[in-house]
Amino acid sequence: MLGALNVHDLRAAARRRLPRLVFGSLEGGAEDHLTLRANREALERIRLVPRALVDVSRRSQSVAIFGTPFDCPFGIAPIGGAGLYCRGAEIALARAARAANVPFVLSTHSFIPVEQVTRGAGTAPWFQLYMHRERAVSEKAVRRAVDAGCEVLVVTADVPRGGNREYNERNGYTLPARLGLRMMIDGLLHPGWLAGVYFRSLVGCQLAEWGTRRDIHSWADFDWLRRTWPRKLVVKGVLTVADAHLAEQHGADGVWISNHGGRQLDGAPASVEALPEIAAVIGRRLTLMVDGGFRRGADIVKALALGADMVFVGRMPLYGAAADGEAGASRALQILKSEVDRVLALLGCASIAELGPHHLRLPTG
Repeated sequence: MLGALNVHDLRAAARRRLPRLVFGSLEGGAEDHLTLRANREALERIRLVPRALVDVSRRSQSVAIFGTPFDCPFGIAPIGGAGLYCRGAEIALARAARAANVPFVLSTHSFIPVEQVTRGAGTAPWFQLYMHRERAVSEKAVRRAVDAGCEVLVVTADVPRGGNREYNERNGYTLPARLGLRMMIDGLLHPGWLAGVYFRSLVGCQLAEWGTRRDIHSWADFDWLRRTWPRKLVVKGVLTVADAHLAEQHGADGVWISNHGGRQLDGAPASVEALPEIAAVIGRRLTLMVDGGFRRGADIVKALALGADMVFVGRMPLYGAAADGEAGASRALQILKSEVDRVLALLGCASIAELGPHHLRLPTG
């Protein structure tokens, strides 16, 4: 994957590697894809404002999140069922993140247990939690994350029930993956995926938490989680100032602005549209993270200038992993790092701390 120059090259390579139904599950959003498209459109409408004749010969894009230094202002978002796209995807992604010194968040719906990911990567990931209807099940997951050495717990709060992803139903796509006639034909046309991923990783794979009911949860459950989890705690799926305030009041250390990649409530605002208002009100009291539609280093810089502390990407590193495992994921991170560095130079910024709204021209009307 060293020949890949951008996200489009990685996406094309992943598309060649994956069966059509599997690639469609990675690409799709909810219902009419309004929010999926809005994520990209909102970022594309923001213009960058460069300054001339600024000495930027000593540039750094390093940041510190929860006291931990990272080499870049972006990380890998949690991706449920990542092993569907690449055998051992979670370990490949975690290893790539460690090499780049950026955070990697392991999904509850990982095909590989958190302990095994920690051993395989040589460092503990952040852990993303979908709370189970039974607290004992959630508590077990939390204890395993603590024992594995995870320093940050990210609780996803925007899935009281699954989004209406009609393309999956239309294509006969399910998790755990079942090799029906359409999938079998598609798989035969992609023998590398069929032999290397399906038969080696997915046969008999069970995700016990996938279908659990989550519409019963409230901030009272978050309070319990706050008492149970001894380290940094982040709420993911926030799109309003009101919820950001509630997260702060209930003891969160960070807020993750997200619309679930456009895969939950169709018609929800783009994440980057919600970011400035939340950043203006919450200020520096909480760590602010964001995901949703980020494909280029310029996108990341725009979010940082609007007040984000860290940007997370999901599809892009997974494109790389689907195409070429750990090497592909590493290439995705290298591309983003290079793009962020170039944009900083062209803007006239020597560091992330120098970025601000004055580097942007926002859409009007």
